Formats: sequence, C-alpha cells, structure tokens
Amino acid sequence: MAGAAEQEYDVVILGGGSGGYAAALRSAELGLSVALVEKDLLGGTCLHRGCIPTKALLHAAEVADTAREAESFGVRASLESIDMAGVNKYKDGVVARLYKGLQGLVKSRKVELVSGAGRLVGKRTVEVDGQRYTGTSLVLATGSYSRTLPGLEIGGRVMTSEQALQLDSVPKSVVVLGGGVIGVEFASVWRSFGADVTIVEALPHLVPLEDEAASKALERAFRKRGITFSLGVRFAGVEQSDAGVVVKLENGKSFEAEIMLVAVGRGPSTAGLGYEEQGITMDRGFVLTDERLRTNVDGVYAVGDIVPGLQLAHRGFQQGIFVAEEIAGLAPAPIDELGIPKVTYSEPEVASVGLTEAKAREKYGDVEVVEYNLGGNGKSQILGTTGFVKLVRQKDGPVVGVHMVGSRMSEQVGEAQLIVNWEAFPEDVAALVHTHPTQNEAVGEAFLALAGKPLHSHS
Repeated sequence: MAGAAEQEYDVVILGGGSGGYAAALRSAELGLSVALVEKDLLGGTCLHRGCIPTKALLHAAEVADTAREAESFGVRASLESIDMAGVNKYKDGVVARLYKGLQGLVKSRKVELVSGAGRLVGKRTVEVDGQRYTGTSLVLATGSYSRTLPGLEIGGRVMTSEQALQLDSVPKSVVVLGGGVIGVEFASVWRSFGADVTIVEALPHLVPLEDEAASKALERAFRKRGITFSLGVRFAGVEQSDAGVVVKLENGKSFEAEIMLVAVGRGPSTAGLGYEEQGITMDRGFVLTDERLRTNVDGVYAVGDIVPGLQLAHRGFQQGIFVAEEIAGLAPAPIDELGIPKVTYSEPEVASVGLTEAKAREKYGDVEVVEYNLGGNGKSQILGTTGFVKLVRQKDGPVVGVHMVGSRMSEQVGEAQLIVNWEAFPEDVAALVHTHPTQNEAVGEAFLALAGKPLHSHS
C-alpha cells in the first residue's frame, strides 16, 4: 500500500504466541524498542487452544478418575457425572487469568502490542491495516495450525483439537485419528469422562517419537483403561450422518462413533504472509534457519513451530529468548534440540529427554541401559501408579537419554533434562540425595542402578 505510515523499532515480531511474546519480553528487558504484531489473542495457540486448556481438561479427567476410584483408598465417594459446562468454566477461567497476566506483563515492559493481521511487505517491514512497522531486526513467529489429511474435510462430527476443546457435552464414543501427543491426550481425557475411545495410528506404536519401551508401556496402560487402538494401518475415509461417523481403514476394518477427532499433527502458519516474496527460504511451508535461528535474509529470524523440529511451546519460548539475546549482541549458546524435554500428559504420562535407546545405539554403537520399575518406589505405590524410569548412557560415558512412564512423571523431567544437557555421568547423579518418599527417588534409584549399586531394584 503506497504511502502507508511507517514506524521504526529495534525489533518487530510477527506473532504473539510462546516464541513471539518471549522474544518481545526479553528484547524489551534488554533495552530494545519492540513492536509485537498479533492477529488473534496474545499467548497464541498454547495459551488459548493448546497446552493450557488441554492440561486443564486432563486435570479435570484426573479428578474424575480419583472420584471413581476413591473406594480403593478407603474414601467413600462416587462419580455422579461430568458437567461439561462446569469443566469448561474451570478451563476458561484458567486461560483468562493467565491471559490477563500476560497482557499486563507485555504492557509493563512497554512492548507496543499491535492487534491485527500482519504481512511482510519489505525485508524487515510488516504491514497491519495500512500501518507499516519496520525493524532493525525482524522475528517471524507465526506458529502452527491443526493439519488434516488430503481430501479429509473438517466440519460437523469431524473435528480438530480446536473444536474438541469447545464441546459442551461428553461424546459417548470417539475415534481419534492419530496416536501422537494430541490424539493420546484427548483419548485419555474422553476415557476418563466415560467415553468409548478408539485410536487409529498408521505407525506401529502410539507416541511413535518416544522410546519403544515407553510406547509399549503406554499401550498396556491404555488397554487396561479400556482404550482400544488400531496400529500400523492407514486411514481410508470417513462418512458422516446425523447419528455419527463411520471411519474406514485401508485393511477394510471400520469403526462407528459419535465424533472423529483429527489429530495428525500441526502445519506451519506461513501461507500468504509474504515470506516467499521477500526471498525467505522455505521448505513445505517451514522457514529454514541456521543454528542461530537466522533465515537467509539479513536481520530476519524465525522461532517456534514454523522452524523445522519439535513443535513444543517451551522450545518456541526458549528460541524467543535466544533470538532476543542474539539481536542484543549477547552471543548466547545455540539451543541443543536433542536436549529439549517432551511430555505427553495422558494417564499415565510419558516424559523424556535425549536419545531413545534405538537412536543411541545408532549413534554410539555400544550403550548401557537401565530400567527402574516404579513398583519399587514408595510414592508411586501410594499414588497407585505403575511405570518406569529408563536411562540410556553411552558405554563408559554420559547419560544421553532419560525415558519415564507413570502418573506425574512430567514433574521429573526437569532433573532429567539437567542430567542430559550437562552430560552427567551416572556416578554424579547417584551421589545426589533424592527426597523420600517422592517419585523423584525413582530417578535417584535408576542412577544408583546404572552406577552399579542398585538398592531397591534387581540388578
């Protein structure tokens, strides 16, 4: 748009999700002038349609399971029903409080929040509603959207996680297409809420990016919970009617349900934003960067889900901080993608960091592996959970992978990522004191075993 008014900043950021707002807050903290452009709500997918609302649902699901199983703990309680209006009120309340806090934080740091759809119209210039914002540096942080499969239309009884989060009743039956993190988490919620759930996954295992032992443990736990799944067979099609859906697989099998959730991953939100026109190198919609998150265009960086790699809010958040420090000349150490922890917040939880056993064997040849069963952990017995902590180390070298399955194991991944990222040896960790009785002790016990001195486990 010729003659558009123009404002100049040290940093212009396109996208206000985890990566974008982290870059904005850290840049402002470092004394840089910042314009943050967001077409929807500050906080992005993670806060409004992803991590936070889904984890609120998962907590409500845990409360339902606790009530249902109360008698096994000697408490006389019963689960009357799931009030989805009440669950949604709780979920939306959590999101609203965090959103208000984030808005206040951005305002207090004197970040210029620009509401509207931005588009690149110059190498480092974003236009929003006829107003132009030019940065000495530009950060692309436009996030991702729920993918579907070619020819599979979303609508009616076929939905993505975005529509699933808004349901005002619990479906009696669901087919979940995709056994990755999103599919598994929704399957877990709906089962806890009383639905019949079937997962369809084309790969041989649920959560296929995890260590095979963790995938198998999750599958065993899901079978026990009454969640059914079809693995290693591709989806062929779905038919909708007033009564529900019929989902067909390539092997001729079919499943009937009230609704189908499409959870086949997320794609980069980059179409129509002017990236290609400004000469930015792309690959299938993703923005390519070097290890310092620089694109091929001078002064332009990219962070979060649009950069190939794990699509995780905490990855985008850390990348946002990194880029702000890079722009400010602090020369931060590049982020090691292998050191980023992953969690699936189902029941049971799957948490991991570093290499799987298979990948470690591929890379190092000779590795040592220890699996500590939660059966020997007092707090896990109190909670009534099963699972394990599995450690993978390079032969006579540092620990390169930690894999955990069990209720609340997400809370143990913090120590696990310190161990892997600081290349700790088993002897280093075995000498540390782990509080009794906690599930954290299971991490300590696994390291005692790996260091050659198992106590509450069989060598």
